[in-house]
Amino acid sequence: MRTTLLIEDQLLAELKRTAEASGKPLKQVVNEALQAGLQCLTRPEPIPYRLMPASLGQARPGIDLCKASDLADRLEDDALRQKIEQRR
Repeated sequence: MRTTLLIEDQLLAELKRTAEASGKPLKQVVNEALQAGLQCLTRPEPIPYRLMPASLGQARPGIDLCKASDLADRLEDDALRQKIEQRR
């Protein structure tokens, strides 16, 4: 559709520079810029996610949190031992 728009001189100069740099016709650059602008208008502003930290307390005596893989192995062994004892 053909229409007449009044575009500020500075904005038109920027559109022309963009068109020249990209090798696209001015009409295409204007249409792409309008489409991108419309998408920004219809897309709601994202709400920043905030995480409220909570204390989990101190580690049990004898557990070194610096050795997490050892702790995970021990916990897994304990869980397997409990399952075996429940089957008996």
